[in-house]
Amino acid sequence: MQSIESLISTLSGWVWGPPMLILLVGTGVYLTFLLRGLQFRALGHAFRLILTKDHGHEGDISHFAALMTALAATVGIGNIVGVATAITLGGPGAVFWMWMTGLVGMATKYAEAVLAQKYRERGDFGMRGGPMYYLAKGANLPTLAWLFALFTALATFGIGNMTQVNSVAGIFSSVFEVPTWITGMVLTLLTGVVILGGIRSIARFTSLMVPFMILGYVLAALVVLALNASEIPAALSLIFYHSINPIAAGGGFAGAAVAAAIRYGVARGVFSNESGLGSAPIAAAAARTSDPVKQALVSMTQTFIDTLVVCTMTALVILTATPWTQGVGAASLTSQSFAETLGGGGEILVAVATALFAYSTILGWSYYGEKAIEYLANSLGGPRATRHAIHGYRLVFTAVVMVGALMQLEFVWNFSDLANGLMAIPNLIALLLLSKVIKQETDRYFGSIK
Repeated sequence: MQSIESLISTLSGWVWGPPMLILLVGTGVYLTFLLRGLQFRALGHAFRLILTKDHGHEGDISHFAALMTALAATVGIGNIVGVATAITLGGPGAVFWMWMTGLVGMATKYAEAVLAQKYRERGDFGMRGGPMYYLAKGANLPTLAWLFALFTALATFGIGNMTQVNSVAGIFSSVFEVPTWITGMVLTLLTGVVILGGIRSIARFTSLMVPFMILGYVLAALVVLALNASEIPAALSLIFYHSINPIAAGGGFAGAAVAAAIRYGVARGVFSNESGLGSAPIAAAAARTSDPVKQALVSMTQTFIDTLVVCTMTALVILTATPWTQGVGAASLTSQSFAETLGGGGEILVAVATALFAYSTILGWSYYGEKAIEYLANSLGGPRATRHAIHGYRLVFTAVVMVGALMQLEFVWNFSDLANGLMAIPNLIALLLLSKVIKQETDRYFGSIK
């Protein structure tokens, strides 16, 4: 087992080396210029579209339900433990690079959703779309489409399953002294109950749960920041200064180079908002809409909410407290930071938030994995094989929730980083090759509403 963990860690380091960081951020920067800063000039319009309903058009769920499903998948452990990990390993400067990843990632998320809607199709199990379809039908790269689906199926068990339940089990064990196997068992049962109903069941549940979950966490963070308002300027100064300057070791903090700030800031930013991975457009493809650009604009707000709102709240709570300077590990750093201001109630709040965030992510990613399995099975064996594959996948995915509760955290995070990177490569290639299509669709839409 130790040799496998070492191999995964090494491969993860290779995948998330400088070429990947350049490709991810560079694609976002390129799309930002190509689309003339769409994420800034059209953000208000995008938020107004969230609650619009396009009745009578093809699709399985509404704009809002598609956004909530995607947010369910992205607002997870990355917003709590992921931010803490970035700060622990990369220092305060990592937060700046998370922000940059989020800002340019909004353009990337928009582009993914445009293509997902444009090249989607009606299947035997509802709408199906995402990078595997725009790779095959738009870019004419069926091999890369197949590989993306394979990488997505693998990533589902990491970013969307094991990392989530592993962190919940750890926090519930430390805060409530609940054995990890009990946490795993409860989450396993709850997961099975919802995902057996498919996308409509998942969308109904997340549409009710996600808005209250996010609002509750942000309000709690704002209370902490209001009580520590005098520390906010210093925290922001640390973020900006150490984005381009190394931070020395001191107290219990090990110190971090600028390269570490960039690597962990970008990696954890992508882990959190998933821009460039190609996961969220799978949910966007299921939305009922009269125009691909409408759903793409709605999808763009997901990255804004996830990284520039929720992750920022977590980062500022951590950096206005003292545990991050005392060598506290990432798994409990957010919890102890809240507790420094709110006492025992802070630990309980983070534990509950972690459970809700993780559970919603598990549900959202179960759908992504199902669509990847559908694509793979349909390409190999047709509708009948697909039906059996989907049922089998749901059972295996549910069972792996229990496995994740018992795994070691470091292995799970490294596996997730590796799988995410392997997903991103073919997806980013498709975005660059089809950038002309993205611009044409965008210009057509905005020209029609003037």
